[in-house]
Amino acid sequence: MKKYRVSKTFQEINEKIRQGKAVVVTAEEMIDVVERHGDVEAARKVDVVTTGTFSPMCSSGAFLNFGHTAPKIRASKVWLNDVPAYGGVAAVDCYLGATEVVEEDPLNSVYPGEFHYGGGHVLQDLVAGNVIRLRAESYGTDCYPARRHERNITLQDLRDAILFNPRNAYQNYNCAVNVSDKTIYTYMGMLRPRMANANYATSGQLSPLFNDPYYKTIGIGTRIFLGGARGFVAWPGTQHNPNARRGKNGVPREGAGTIATIGNLKEMSPDWLVGASILGYGVSLYVGVGIPIPVLDEEMARHTAVKDEEIFTQVYDYSMDYPKGVAKSLGEVSYGELRSGTITLNGQKISTAPLSSYFKAREIANILKEWIERGDFLLGEPQQGLPTVLP
Repeated sequence: MKKYRVSKTFQEINEKIRQGKAVVVTAEEMIDVVERHGDVEAARKVDVVTTGTFSPMCSSGAFLNFGHTAPKIRASKVWLNDVPAYGGVAAVDCYLGATEVVEEDPLNSVYPGEFHYGGGHVLQDLVAGNVIRLRAESYGTDCYPARRHERNITLQDLRDAILFNPRNAYQNYNCAVNVSDKTIYTYMGMLRPRMANANYATSGQLSPLFNDPYYKTIGIGTRIFLGGARGFVAWPGTQHNPNARRGKNGVPREGAGTIATIGNLKEMSPDWLVGASILGYGVSLYVGVGIPIPVLDEEMARHTAVKDEEIFTQVYDYSMDYPKGVAKSLGEVSYGELRSGTITLNGQKISTAPLSSYFKAREIANILKEWIERGDFLLGEPQQGLPTVLP
């Protein structure tokens, strides 16, 4: 077992939080601490590093229970503001997905489609306290005789409202370009012809899983900032891939780890759950996620001081290669280059733009820092770690 010069436990750090003695910094601030003091002394000084990301996260949604009606209904089809929700759960339970589009939307029949409203917008309306039109239909049974139910509801009228996102906070993500001669519209935004622009995601050095590349402190039961409230890591996210190629610092150089998240929708805020309309593609949901990382030893101090210049991702063509499922990287760029506004690929200078908000990620990290410093947020020790190797 590796020996460390500094060694702390979750319990020790939580006790310092309770006493108001914990030293908490954001991932941005930790970079300077480690540069000035080194990783060992930084590990002695700092107890918790806070992270954040705010980005479209399509694999998101909510389980909603709207309560039994009189007469009772076994709702096999459900709509919220005319957006279909999945009713095949139980009598008055449904799951509303963030990417479901409102019925009768022209979609891409008028190209590029504008996708004005969908599941992500319904979720934002719910947490904003807006009135939602609930409509349910059924085939009727002896125990659930009603065939139709319709009424106006707000979030507080729901019996239960649980945000459950199967895949959030991707550890790394592609940089997207378009090598074709025509403009294309993708979930990575509009891409102009002949690599005239490049779009990327994640908040780089502030992004949660970049600061714990081997998931040493993040796992099932980790307490997190989710949608403006306190939530949890529920499971490894779908498409979790710890086997991705990594640099010497352990940071993946391509898409890697993900987390499934869960929290009480009734406690969340429309500032941190925001419906998105993506031209020519569809609808999604901007989700705010922040994870506090305990500095258990000098290795974690070093990981939490990772800089944009030390984090790399791959550039892919979204006009031909990506749609065909061809994993052919056109080159590798750092988040330092991406955030500078320009990258150079094959001698060509390309303007860059983020889908994620670095400003909002920084705000999340600072809110989480304030919660911990006030003693309002204790660390949740994982009951089981995320997989570090897949068979």
